[in-house]
Parts: sequence; C-alpha cells; structure tokens
Amino acid sequence: MGKSQSIRTALIGAGPRGTSALERLLANWAPTTPEACLHIDVIDPYPAGPGHVWQPGQSRLYLMNTQSFYPTVVPEDPDLAAPLAGGTFDQWRELQRKDPDPALSADERTELSGLGSADFPSRALYGRYLRSTLEELLEKLPAGVTVDFHQTTATSVRPAAGPGNAGFDVALADGTELTVGSVVLALGHLDSRLNPEQRELQAAADELGLKYLPPAAPADVDWSGIPAVQPVLVRGMGLNFFDVMGQLTEGRGGKFLPAPDGAGLTYLPSGREPSIIAASRRGTPYRAKATLAGYYPAAVSLRYCTEDALAKFAAAGILPAFDHDLWPLLHRDVVWAYYSTLARTHPDAVGADPAGFLAGLEEALQPHAHSTVKWEEAAGAVIDAHVRPAYRLDLLGLAAPLAGRSFASRAELDAAVVDYLLDDARRSALGEDDPVKMAIGALHHGRAVLKTAVADGGITEQSWVAGLRGWFESFVEGLASGPPALRAEQLAALARAGVVSFVGPDPKFGVDRKARAFTAASPWVAGRDGGGGEAVQAAALIEALAPANRVAINASPLLEQLLADGLVRPRLMMSVEGTPVQSSGLEVLPHPYRPVGANGSVTEGIYVLGLQLSAAQWGTAIAAEARQQQGPVYRSGQRTLRDADEIARDILAR
Repeated sequence: MGKSQSIRTALIGAGPRGTSALERLLANWAPTTPEACLHIDVIDPYPAGPGHVWQPGQSRLYLMNTQSFYPTVVPEDPDLAAPLAGGTFDQWRELQRKDPDPALSADERTELSGLGSADFPSRALYGRYLRSTLEELLEKLPAGVTVDFHQTTATSVRPAAGPGNAGFDVALADGTELTVGSVVLALGHLDSRLNPEQRELQAAADELGLKYLPPAAPADVDWSGIPAVQPVLVRGMGLNFFDVMGQLTEGRGGKFLPAPDGAGLTYLPSGREPSIIAASRRGTPYRAKATLAGYYPAAVSLRYCTEDALAKFAAAGILPAFDHDLWPLLHRDVVWAYYSTLARTHPDAVGADPAGFLAGLEEALQPHAHSTVKWEEAAGAVIDAHVRPAYRLDLLGLAAPLAGRSFASRAELDAAVVDYLLDDARRSALGEDDPVKMAIGALHHGRAVLKTAVADGGITEQSWVAGLRGWFESFVEGLASGPPALRAEQLAALARAGVVSFVGPDPKFGVDRKARAFTAASPWVAGRDGGGGEAVQAAALIEALAPANRVAINASPLLEQLLADGLVRPRLMMSVEGTPVQSSGLEVLPHPYRPVGANGSVTEGIYVLGLQLSAAQWGTAIAAEARQQQGPVYRSGQRTLRDADEIARDILAR
C-alpha cells in the first residue's frame, strides 16, 4: 500500500485490540516516496500493550480462561500482510523458556518454568507477552513512522474545528489537544453505571455502614477490606467468582493440598479467610473445561452446524433466525456428539447393538429424513428404544443441575453442590471419553460457527433478541466458558472445609435494616422451621461480575460525549412483539466498522474495534485464536485481527 502524504491517526485504547491495530498499521505501511510519514497517537491511562485488564503486576492467582496454546495478538492469516515482529503467546512462552528476556521478573520466570502449552497462564503473564510484543514492534518501526504514547484518558473526539478542516480534534484529560485524520475506538472494558438494584444496595451500605463491592475488574478491587472470619455474600458464580474465591483464600495464605485418599484436594485454612456464602441463579458455578490437547475436542466434528450450511442460507437469500434455522442444526450436533461418545465409551448403555443404534440415530438426525415427524421426535424414538434411562442426555439440565430439586437444609444443599463439583471435575479429567463434555464440546465448536453467522450474514433481529441473547448466550457460557477443572476441585475442597457455603438457586437479595445486614435466600432451601427461603446475612456483599458491557450505560466520558454529540448511537433491534430493544453495542456499518450517527449517517474516519461491536458481532470479549496444529480452523478465530487489518488499510488509503 503506497502513500505519499502525511497521515496521523489516534488509537484510543492500548490493550490487545489497540495493540493489534498498531501492529496492522505498521505491517501495512508501504510508502512510495521518502517524504511519506505516518504518525500514530496511542491513548490509554494504562500502560500500552496490556492495557487495563492484563497488567503484569496483578496477582498471579488470576488465571486466563484459555490455555497457553490459544491466544495471539498477531495474525497468522496468510491473506494478511506479514507481521513485522511478535508471534502467538505460546511461541513467546517457548522462547522465554529457552532464552529468557533479562527484563522478566522472578515471578514471571517461575511461572514460565512450569507452564506448558496446555496449561492456563496467569493474566499477568499474558500481559507481559502483550508488553513484549509491543516492545518488539517499536524496535522495528518502518521508515517514516512515529508513535507517541499518551498515558491519560481521551475525553472527547469532535470534528476538527475551522472551515475546510478534515479529521478530528481529540481532547485528553491532561489538557493535550490532538488533531488527527482518523480515530480508532478500541476502548475495551469500560466502567458502567449501576443498575437500580445495585444503586439501592450501595445506598443501603452507605446508610448502614455495610461493605458493598459493585461490579469491577477483580484486579482493581482492594480485597483487604473484606474482614476475616465474618460472613460475606458473593453474588454470581461465573468466571469472576473464582477470582474472588482465590483472593479470599489462597490470597490470604490458605493452601490446597492433595487429599489423603488421592482423590481431589483438601484445604488448609490460614484463619484469615472470611466465611464465603456464594449465590447465583443456577445455584452452581459454570462447568469446568475438559482436559483437551486443543481448544476444540478432536473427537467432535460438526456435521450439521457448519460454515457450508451457513453458505447455503446466504446463497438462497435467507436471513436465518437463530431458534428456527441455526439452533436445530447445532442441537443435532450436540445430540450426535453425546451419543456417539456414549456408544464408544459405554457400549452397554446403548443396548446390544451400538452400531445399529448409531445408524438409526444418524438417519433420524438427517434434515431430510422426516417430512411429517419432527427430528426431535424421530431421534427421541431411537434413543428411547436403545439407551438406558440413566444415560440419556438432558441438555438443558446440564446448565441447571439443581433445577427441580428442593433441599431440607443448607447443609444438604452444600453436599449436593460438592457432589456436582466433584462429578464435573471427574468428567473434565476424562476429556474426550466423557459424553457430557463432548456434548459441551459440540457447543464449543458450534459457537465458533455461530460467530461467523452473526458477523458475516447476520441473523434476524427478533431471534438475536429472543434467542441468541435471550437464552442461548447464558446457556452456552455456563457450559462452555467455565474455569480450569482445578477450580472446581478447589471450590469443592473449600466447601468441605467449611470456608464456602451456598445459598441455592433463584436467590433473592435484600437488606435487613434492623440487623444492619445484606440478606439472601433461595425458595428451594428450607429454613429451620421447614419453610422455604431462610435468609443468610452478611455485612459485606460482593458482586462477582464484570461491569456491564453496554454502551448506553457506560461511565466513559469519551463515549458519553460521542453519544451526546450524535457521532455514535446504540443499535436498536426489533423484538418479536415489534418493540424496539436497545442492544449492548454501537450501530456500525461494515467493512471496516464505522459508527452510525444519531441522524443515520456514517461517521467516516472513526472506526470501532472490539467490545463495542457487540451488536454486530457475538463473543467480542474473547481473544484472537492462534491457529492450532490440529483440528478445524474457524473464520471467527482471528476475526478481531482481520477487523484491525481492515481498519489499518482503510486509514492508510484515506
């Protein structure tokens, strides 16, 4: 790409997405004259590379949700300009083990010495990789390129003042004013305003002298304010819950030890832990990840929910609906993954003729096999005829293991949750030999295909609202986005040690002003008198979830200004009832992604990358996927890097 003029662009946000945009600008820069120059202003209050979330100095107890072999900030796509420097996280990990950078800290060297390709690294170490990659890029700046870093906040972006002026004026919190030709919004995770219930809890805490910790990045929280021994309520048992758990247990000197019988772990308290009372809608944490050699289970290959199937919708001019068109395909794959694994590992569970069972099931799952009978009924008849009841798949039940159960006491509930955790960890250890984990593996494969469906062709707005985001997103996250299996074993050990207990499904939270305490109760857990919903009490309540990723309730001065000035707007989608529903992300026009303003016009020269694309893409928070040595390569894996490349090429062509 050749340019003879002077180009100046601002990257607002210097975490992984901003770093990728910088890397793509450098890789695509190809001036045709010696006078051509490219100046890049990188703006972020946090150090560039790691940005906010991945700071290398944070606790090493905070683990990534993906293994070493997964993430990358540098593309491997042969269709894109070759990187000037850097590689995948796993390549960097191997290099540092063989020839450590002298700048690595003692803690980083220690972690690297025991970290394998299939292990889960700390977020701190991933941040060190991001910083190292940025440093390598800066050492290899092409001729004519300069980069300035502004470690402060961008407060506004407005069209450049003055008649005939193109570009934008960017105001920074330190008083600096920049005039640039283009702006990339790679804002990442933003603080958000509290919802009404959270505001009430915060106000009650202020009034009664209680401790309330609202949604936040775990590394931003001062955990020392949670007193030892005293009860603390923790709402949410997703990924952030395990961060809270780690800080309040291992982070306070407790130790996990192998159980004497060799099964699982025991916990040796330090005496400085609080009494953790955990609550979530399901009453249980996310299911743990299976132990696999790759990101996707090799034993599972999608047959129905494939990229070829998506292409057929496009070729026919059909905008698919999630519940009607896409989920039935993925549902078939899940059923096949479960029962084909069951027949392989537990042939006695599927009758005297496993091969015959699978042949009958395969025929029932074919979309063309039943013109008058629904495929679910056809498959169900085959399953009922062959599979013993105890081994039949209850897909929705996997995500809600306590559904339909009531408990005579919280002790009975705690025992049930421990059984669930140990069973889940056992299944994770079996990896590709566990039917449940392979059913979840099919969902995991399918999620990558669905990301392509959403981003490339789109789905109907009604099914986005009611289906994909309405029920499927939380369902699949609870199954396929869980922590390492070690966390399930640790939580079971903490529960058996009496450090953690549970509230139960469908908890209701409140404030007892007379007792000066937060309360939580589940209708499925009996009180001392045998009635339901005896409330637990605590003087501290932690929201174990990240701030809401919704542009309309963000607490970013820049995004608020862009919304107020009409340069951007949230995307509205129509529900089944015909009611407009405000989505989580910005309305954008591809490609590259540029925001649509309040009057419906496209704001040229401003680009959106990452989380604020959540109304045009699905699953925007996860890192770019390095190409695996084995298994499928999905187009969604490096989409964020292709987005960055499209933005870079458009900026350089302006």
